[in-house]
Amino acid sequence: MLRKIRIILASVCFVLLTLLFLDFTGVLHHYLGWLAKIQLLPAVLALNVAVIVLLVLLTLLLGRVYCSVICPLGIMQDLFAWAGRKQKKNRYSWSPAKTVLRWTVWGVFVLVLILGVGSAVALLDPYAAYGRIAQNLLSPLWRWGNNLLALIAERAGSYAFYPVDVYLKSLPTFLIAVVTLGALIYLAWHHGRTYCNTICPVGTTLGFLSRFSWMRPIIDKDKCISCKLCEKNCKAACIHIDDQSIDYSRCVVCMDCIEKCSKQAISYGPRPFGKKAPAAANKAKTESNASARSDKDSMGRREFLTLTAALTGTALLEAQSKTVDGGLAAIIDKKAPKRNTPIVPPGALGIRHLAKHCTGCQLCVSACPTHVLRPSTDLQHLMQPVSSYEKGYCRPECTRCSEVCPAGAIQPISRAEKSSIQIGHAVWVKENCIPLTNGDSCGHCAEVCPVGAITMVRHESGVRVPAVNDARCIGCGACENLCPARPFSAIYVEGHEIHKNL
Repeated sequence: MLRKIRIILASVCFVLLTLLFLDFTGVLHHYLGWLAKIQLLPAVLALNVAVIVLLVLLTLLLGRVYCSVICPLGIMQDLFAWAGRKQKKNRYSWSPAKTVLRWTVWGVFVLVLILGVGSAVALLDPYAAYGRIAQNLLSPLWRWGNNLLALIAERAGSYAFYPVDVYLKSLPTFLIAVVTLGALIYLAWHHGRTYCNTICPVGTTLGFLSRFSWMRPIIDKDKCISCKLCEKNCKAACIHIDDQSIDYSRCVVCMDCIEKCSKQAISYGPRPFGKKAPAAANKAKTESNASARSDKDSMGRREFLTLTAALTGTALLEAQSKTVDGGLAAIIDKKAPKRNTPIVPPGALGIRHLAKHCTGCQLCVSACPTHVLRPSTDLQHLMQPVSSYEKGYCRPECTRCSEVCPAGAIQPISRAEKSSIQIGHAVWVKENCIPLTNGDSCGHCAEVCPVGAITMVRHESGVRVPAVNDARCIGCGACENLCPARPFSAIYVEGHEIHKNL
């Protein structure tokens, strides 16, 4: 029953958190955003003391249930491990803890966290790793499915669904997600929770606390017949039947061992205070009975299995073709200009603050309704969100990214506050401006500027060209996005390292 309850709770958390990353309507974030905020590392970075204390107390009380119920990457590994057990039963065996490796990785993680090397933190955070997998690999399939339904509904005369864009937002982030998924599939398929107990810094931290947990799986030495079924089904490789011991720093409280034991020799209950540890209490018995026991079930050499996945996509909807934009320029895809300083979203306070707090989970990227945010390709800020205005611009009335960020990298802001935050300033590019290249009058950038920072002035050639008031510009990118010049806009936004309040 305990295992079934754990599976139900884990399934609910996993499905809802996945839907949070797949949702492109913004509706689910109002109801499910708390699931991202109860993840351990985002809570630490956001200094969410209530969540941190809750997770610490939960671990001290029940063990590492966070890793088997709340953490989406851990639950995903359980799915791969379950598929591996379907292929071959009793596939695991006890192995000694990789203590040196675990704490070395943990020490490096803490160091880069203190130094503010956000790209390294993003690679090791389990929640962020799952977010990248969901955003880069699952979200395109979800959107293609939506577009197929939109096509069917349109032909049936219904507009219950609407098509959405599907495109690659960052090749490096996509490749990192693919490699991460492949490595997790291999490790979980063959070795269960190896990643959680060797590499994951969250697992190492909670593993240290779980050694002192009150509730834990306990082996009854009088009932145990040393059949090793529990050991061979422990995906954490933490049960050693020869010593009748359990390494509680690696146990994720999955309850698989309890279900497999036909003699009810393992139970989940309070820690037996004041008694000798199972390993010490049973060592003499194990040694005296070693000659009488026959090793019936020895672990053979594991077969090498390969897993292949075929990703299929449906055909994209074809939009009604247009060849010109208001008769001024041919419609071709815009290209991003080379910016000396990247643009980070309002609420991030500046590039340095974002780099120190962001885990690169991609939740803000998936939530952005105007497709402005995308993962950075810069090594120093790899996978962290930056703004680019080829697909849209940062609308002053939208505060979605600040609402969904669980790590405090993007602080919550109101619409009024956003309208007065300067994240960059517009720069005019004379060589691309249509009045100078074609001789046609334009002024579109001045018309769409929401804060009136652009005015049209007379150029020496006699045509009117834009002039930017840097003191009023907030860097929203409306001018850059809606400029009819192609492929490069005649006006673009240069980011600010530290945001200003106008």
